[in-house]
Amino acid sequence: MPDTTTQQNAGHKHAGKKKKILLGLLVTLIAIPIIAIIFILTFDWNKARPWLNAKVSEAIERPFAIRGNLAVEWEVPAKRMRKEERHLRDWLPWPHLIANDVNVGNPANMKQMDMARVRQFSFSLNPLGLLQHRIGIPVLRFDSPYVELQRTDATHYNWAYKKKEEESKWELDLERVVLTDGVIRVVDAVTKADVTANVRTLDNDTKYGVGFKVTGTYNGAEVTGGGKVGQVLSLKDQNVPYPVQADMRSGPSRIAIEGTVTSPAKLKAVDLQLELAGRSMARLYNFTGITLPETPAFSTSGRLKGELDREYGRWTYDDFKGKVGSSDIGGKLVYEGGKPRGKLSGNVATRLLLFSDLGPLIGGDSNESKKARGVDAVQPGGKVLPVEEFRTERWKAIDADVRYTAEKIRRDKTLPINKLSTHLIMKDGVITLAPLDFGVAGGTLRSTIRLDGSGAKGNTIAATAKVSARHIQLKQLFPTIEQMQATVGQVNGDAQLSATGTSVAALLGSSNGEVKALVNQGTINKMLLEMMGLNVGNIVLTKLFGDKPVQLNCLAADFDVNKGVMQSQVLVLDTAEAIVRVNGNVNLANEQMDLTIRPETKALRLFTLRAPLYVRGPFSKPDVSVDKGVLALKAGGAAVLAAAAAPVAALIPLINTGPGESSECGRLVALAKEKPTAPAPGKAKTR
Repeated sequence: MPDTTTQQNAGHKHAGKKKKILLGLLVTLIAIPIIAIIFILTFDWNKARPWLNAKVSEAIERPFAIRGNLAVEWEVPAKRMRKEERHLRDWLPWPHLIANDVNVGNPANMKQMDMARVRQFSFSLNPLGLLQHRIGIPVLRFDSPYVELQRTDATHYNWAYKKKEEESKWELDLERVVLTDGVIRVVDAVTKADVTANVRTLDNDTKYGVGFKVTGTYNGAEVTGGGKVGQVLSLKDQNVPYPVQADMRSGPSRIAIEGTVTSPAKLKAVDLQLELAGRSMARLYNFTGITLPETPAFSTSGRLKGELDREYGRWTYDDFKGKVGSSDIGGKLVYEGGKPRGKLSGNVATRLLLFSDLGPLIGGDSNESKKARGVDAVQPGGKVLPVEEFRTERWKAIDADVRYTAEKIRRDKTLPINKLSTHLIMKDGVITLAPLDFGVAGGTLRSTIRLDGSGAKGNTIAATAKVSARHIQLKQLFPTIEQMQATVGQVNGDAQLSATGTSVAALLGSSNGEVKALVNQGTINKMLLEMMGLNVGNIVLTKLFGDKPVQLNCLAADFDVNKGVMQSQVLVLDTAEAIVRVNGNVNLANEQMDLTIRPETKALRLFTLRAPLYVRGPFSKPDVSVDKGVLALKAGGAAVLAAAAAPVAALIPLINTGPGESSECGRLVALAKEKPTAPAPGKAKTR
């Protein structure tokens, strides 16, 4: 057996060997970071640029190059932190990378040029995060960046990157981005935009640290403006609001915002005070992708809130107020993204609506007004019905459910329309106004309109319209005419039409259906027709009765509409002195009238004119002439009244809902019932 001394010596040798191993490991652990630090400090990192450029180019699928000096320094994070924020690990030196003259090119399918370049960018890297496959960068700093964003068509743009099918095991943890003076340019062939923003650092601004000034063109119009944003863009703290402020103008259009963006990198939310102004709300489509109606020049101001962390996003324009033409406007609109399209909903109200501000909705404004709102002046001289085409290609871009009310309406010439309300629904390219109600002179004008652009080719739509006028009081209809205030009569009417076309003129020019109306117990005179703007009626009345007021017992009208031609089935004017019958047609397709007016006496008194009148020619300037070769003088009002009664039987529904069978109009109506009908759009009506 070995002696005790030998065993002790062996134990000492073993213990000493373990100490040497532990000491060696300790020296190695200390040496590795020291060697790494020495290597990082002494290594010429420019030799790694070709390899680094190639790897980054492969990752982003476009040219990437660091053309200037590439260096790595050491930074102690604790030195730039407040005492209460420091931890022991913050005294560990971090590598700080500095790259000069960095360039990023366009994708391979676009013209090769710099998409972005920066004089210098730098960042510190958390070495401990690498052990957990996390690239931790507290601050990424860009010095004098230049970025050019390009779009050549709807599918080719240089700012899009392909998403990798396999997710990387590495996570990028970027907390803040700091920008110094630079340039951002946007060149967009789709919107014909070439806009440049010059970015600069602001001194002594506690809220904003970076300002920018914008110049360029958009859709042929000059763009100017500027704004401010925060100095440091925080990407780590998702709940820190990032301040933004901007005021941009392009011709008569203006957009101004001020507020905050939460988590700008992910666009989690926005809360902005938004001001908008432009030539027409329809011109906002290129900016928003939201279909809005044609309007006169407008301006609005309200609060815009965006909830963008939802699956499709939600935008709310709340408590907005403004002007559209000379009319006020206010309300709330909500846009929610979704598939197959987003939806706009809300309530909009007007206290005082100028009637002429509705003209652009149907293209019924002047050529000067069209130019002012940014569309071609397409209305031919001498043509009355609007020919401006619908924009059906936009109807499928969005669904809508919006209610609109106007408390009071003012017309250039006195006309007591006291309110308007409608419920607009747009779905799958089909627009319905159900109902479209006007309050007129103590009565109502109610319409249901459907415009189907779902299968439209070349902006052609299929349209149907059902209109009813009920209990419109004559004395309220013209409150400024003293002679009308003793009138007790009213207006009732029905119309039902169907058509296909690309504009209001085309729709009316192809329409089929019926139009019926009754007016009982009123007074007609030259002044009244002047107030109504009915110049032809003014001429006819003057030729028949002179300048004196004419007592109206009843006016009954029934037109059959076939392929845009309104053929009179009945058009009778029953006055105290005579019955005036009108035969002929009104062609809505070519805007021509061909009417014959025959006055017939009820007594043996002589007329100023006893021969028929002809009203012929275009809507814009019809001609009223006299057939001097034919006399129309007849005696016996009862015989004439009996002859007129049979054709007006179709107007019984208007008697039942209007003045009643005991009225003057009741004497013109036979005991029959017939509702107005309209065939399917595109089909002619048979009667």
